Amino acid sequence: MKPGRQNVILEIIAEQEIETQQQLLNALAERGIKSTQATLSRDIKDMRLVKQMGPSGRYCYVVSREHADNELTMKLRSIFRESVTSFDVAQNLLILKTLPSLAPAACSAIEAMKNQSLVGALAGHDTAFIAMRDNQAAENLRREIENILND
Repeated sequence: MKPGRQNVILEIIAEQEIETQQQLLNALAERGIKSTQATLSRDIKDMRLVKQMGPSGRYCYVVSREHADNELTMKLRSIFRESVTSFDVAQNLLILKTLPSLAPAACSAIEAMKNQSLVGALAGHDTAFIAMRDNQAAENLRREIENILND
């Protein structure tokens, strides 16, 4: 029930400017979901919702940008761990071998790291080429990949 309720909360705050917990409780009730203020308060905390100024100039609930970015990064790291089968460095290039069709996901994970030395990433079906600015940057990324895979 909790994940379902929280998904509905996300839908509601994406569609409407919700300023108060009472407004959110009413919106949930309109969708057939009964909740208490205490449960809703815990959901807001768990989901890391924050109040920001909306288009109308009123403060309303939104998903914290930092939380959304962290959640995406964690998902991409998980996909990366599951998809990469091997990797190697050739001067300033990292070559990743992945399970079939997962090279684009591995590249997305690398790009999400926001490494300033990353020049670009090119993904095929099961191989990805990651170009770094120099050999040292490629070696640093190799170590970081090793840490992610051994996590």
